[in-house]
Amino acid sequence: QVHLVESGGGLVQTGGSLRLSCAASGRTFPTYAMGWFRQAPGNEREFVAAITWSGSSTYYADSMKGRFIISRDNAKNTVYLQMNNLKPEDTAVYYCAADKQPGPYYLASNYRYWGQGTQVTVSP
Repeated sequence: QVHLVESGGGLVQTGGSLRLSCAASGRTFPTYAMGWFRQAPGNEREFVAAITWSGSSTYYADSMKGRFIISRDNAKNTVYLQMNNLKPEDTAVYYCAADKQPGPYYLASNYRYWGQGTQVTVSP
């Protein structure tokens, strides 16, 4: 069982930056791959980024490449999402997710554990 809690969301202007954090409970956190997803009103949940259990590999949705950076600190049981050059279309609730073997990292249905989400709003 893994319990995930996101934080760091808020209101930011276009071009600004935010860093989201996802704190996980449990000693087995280092064995889980982690993903970030987002969901805007009326839209389906969308893949943002993912990182393997060791942090050796990262994956990004095309629209986030070069702007977002996913990282993890297994000693702190935390995964991060650094978001730069934010745009109004990045406005959404951002969720972190965990699974030991999510398979294709971009599929939300492959992740077993989810946080409650944190709101990110980017003003024009």
